[in-house]
Amino acid sequence: MFENSTILVTGGTGSFGHTFIPMVLEKYNPKKVIIYSRDEMKQWEMAKLFAGDSRVRFFIGDVRDRERLYRALDNVDYVVHAAATKIVPTAEYNPFECIKTNVDGAMNLIDACIDKGVKKVVALSTDKASSPINLYGATKLTSDKLFVAGNHYAGAHRTRFSVVRYGNVMGSRGSVIPFFMSIKEKGTLPITDDRMTRFMISLEEGVELVWHAFEDMEGGEIYVKKIPSMKVTDLARVVAPEAKQEIVGIRPGEKLHEQMIGAEDSYFTYEYPEHYKILPQINNWDKDANRIKDGTLVPEGFVYSSDNNNEWMSDAELEAWIEANHEKIGAI
Repeated sequence: MFENSTILVTGGTGSFGHTFIPMVLEKYNPKKVIIYSRDEMKQWEMAKLFAGDSRVRFFIGDVRDRERLYRALDNVDYVVHAAATKIVPTAEYNPFECIKTNVDGAMNLIDACIDKGVKKVVALSTDKASSPINLYGATKLTSDKLFVAGNHYAGAHRTRFSVVRYGNVMGSRGSVIPFFMSIKEKGTLPITDDRMTRFMISLEEGVELVWHAFEDMEGGEIYVKKIPSMKVTDLARVVAPEAKQEIVGIRPGEKLHEQMIGAEDSYFTYEYPEHYKILPQINNWDKDANRIKDGTLVPEGFVYSSDNNNEWMSDAELEAWIEANHEKIGAI
């Protein structure tokens, strides 16, 4: 699908972009991949990794800047929206800034993509958008709703929008595994709550889910990949077997368990072998056969959260993943 196409990734210098760019270049050989972000130093460092590859371009800009987005989207076919203010405590203490990026930025991108004739857009979401209790989650739920409704808003234009939602990304910048690895020599790891659980997904799996969304989407779907869970205490034990675990309490806005599908979504959620799909409630799209395809409606009241998951990651599986990814954990 991406062969000889132009792809733009907002927030492309982040962990997702560092994995998506080389994977898409190798598998699909697009004509051009544009990294759109506001941090010039991150772009400078990332450009070194792709020196000599004329397919990779860099564009300084902010999703808050609608005019800059219009310029960046000239002749772009596909967009992955990864830009976000996403650190939970940062959003709690800087709410206006979080809203400007996550909500205003989403509206800017939707308008610009429609007006510039972009074919398809996939926006990255988070478990925190399901039954949100913090500002980050609330802004991402709002963003999800905007991208879903963008398909109706586009009217006669053919731009289509969908969303991909996943939880804790193993090894991504700021996530728990690199954090524990960076402090394990101190001999003590802080545990917010010994009951806490998290979903476990690799960046590569996240990229593949985005690809699937582009291939499968009619517009308005929220894709949720089936992934294993793990207790944070078990994760800490694997990373640092000799370290003491100290309970420090849950941070402002933090959840005990990650949730990606809430009970209220169960009436519109369909199950597939490797993922779930939450269909849009507007325009009776949840009853559209082209969107449902071969899916099976989940039971009423179904909840997909990291504590009630049927699949759990073993110590051995996490150890093998850390060993295979040791050099790049936290580096991107």
